[in-house]
Amino acid sequence: MKFDEQTTQTVDRFITCDAEVMSGTPVFKNTRVPIKNLIDYLEDGETLDEFLEDFPSVSRDQAIKVLELAKEILLTHIYANPH
Repeated sequence: MKFDEQTTQTVDRFITCDAEVMSGTPVFKNTRVPIKNLIDYLEDGETLDEFLEDFPSVSRDQAIKVLELAKEILLTHIYANPH
C-alpha cells in the first residue's frame, strides 16, 4: 500500500524505525517505547491515561496521532481492497 504525502509526513513526525533503537521496532519518535505497547494496553482494556502514566516519555499528542494514523491506514486499506 502506498501512502499519500501527508500520511508519510505524519508517520515521520511521530514514529521511528531505526536498527539502532530497539532493533528496528517501530517506536514513538524520540523514545524507546514501541507503538505495539499502546495497542497492547488498549487491547487489554487499559486506558490511554494508564498507558501515558506508565510511559511518561510519550506525550498525549503523540499517542493520539498514532491512533489516528492507525485508523486512517486501516480504513484506507479496507476501502482499497473491498471484499
